[in-house]
Amino acid sequence: MPPDRRLLLIYTIILLDVVVGAAIGPSMPEFVRGLPQPQLWLSVGTGLFLGVQLFSAPVLGRLSDGYGRRPILILAAVGTLLANLLLLPVRAGFLFANRVSDGLTNGMYATIRSAITDISPREQLFKNLGIEGAIISLGFVLGPMTAGLLLTVLAVPPGRQAHAIVALAVALAALNVVLSLLLRETHQQRNGVRGAELRAELSRALNVLTLWSRLAAKDTPRRGLRTIVLMQVALTLSTGYYFYFVAFASLGPLRLDARMLSYYFMFFGSLSIGINYVFYTFLADKINQQKAIFWLALVGVPVLAGYGLVGHSLLRLGVLTVLDCFTLSLIQGLLEGLLAQRTTDEDRGEIFGLNQALQGLASFATTLVFGGLSVLDLRLPFAWFALCLGAVAWQARRGLRPE
Repeated sequence: MPPDRRLLLIYTIILLDVVVGAAIGPSMPEFVRGLPQPQLWLSVGTGLFLGVQLFSAPVLGRLSDGYGRRPILILAAVGTLLANLLLLPVRAGFLFANRVSDGLTNGMYATIRSAITDISPREQLFKNLGIEGAIISLGFVLGPMTAGLLLTVLAVPPGRQAHAIVALAVALAALNVVLSLLLRETHQQRNGVRGAELRAELSRALNVLTLWSRLAAKDTPRRGLRTIVLMQVALTLSTGYYFYFVAFASLGPLRLDARMLSYYFMFFGSLSIGINYVFYTFLADKINQQKAIFWLALVGVPVLAGYGLVGHSLLRLGVLTVLDCFTLSLIQGLLEGLLAQRTTDEDRGEIFGLNQALQGLASFATTLVFGGLSVLDLRLPFAWFALCLGAVAWQARRGLRPE
């Protein structure tokens, strides 16, 4: 069966969205450089971005079940454009406003995964979700690479680099609005959401204590939704290092500037693309995913701990990055595939939304932890990340019920 052409457009939308965020990432230290404890303020910005997804992701997921994936993706693209316009004044206050605004529509990834699952044959589900992961990695390459080329070709002086990168992000976000308008709907069983239902959804979304009970109501022993989500929560706690790394690399012993950070992410992303593509195209659906998650997480624990011990050595950083790409960076796609297999057309968006909200809660929590630990010592957060990845291995060891 030939692939659905809508997949290509969905992948392009994902790519541009990640490129926009990745391009801005290396410039973010400029927004807080004049503040005391800048690494803490970067963590605050990350916490705001992730925290608002606690209620935005379930709402967007529920709306995508009721009205379709396309309107939500258009809304998210417009939201990203408006959020990046807020960054044109390079000031800390505008960074925090951007983090809140962008986080409100970043819940679209629940909708994205629902759309991919909608149009994926069962035998291609792991492959298509794995390609999504590879495309996200590609975005992490192209974002810094595009920003680095812009700064190099135009010889932008240091004081204007953040402005130039934000202008680039705004242009790309505008292009993504156009692409979102071109997408044909993937979800055919739509029945709308009444005003009373939407108000109830908003009320539930604002009460994060209901997230787990709502997921439990959708679960059965055979589906095993909560087991998979718990593993994703633990993984999210560990992958907080993605958000912490810019602060660690720029303010710690490595002292990487925006250009060097761009080169590093190009290296990391390029390697991750190739490994993810090969793994999810040829291996992911042929192996025992549960055992793979266990071993990848177990081997990844010392890799995460090692990041805190790189000191000034770019060689050690490079070796750990290679090991990272072969281990923990592969886990997320496996978990998404297992979860997707256990959803239905009627509740797919809601389940992905609840999952993303719980991951947002975990991201917010891990941001508070690594922000506090970084004040004591910039290396300490990596011990926390390693411990959380160990929890993923432990959970996988306990086992999943067969689907």
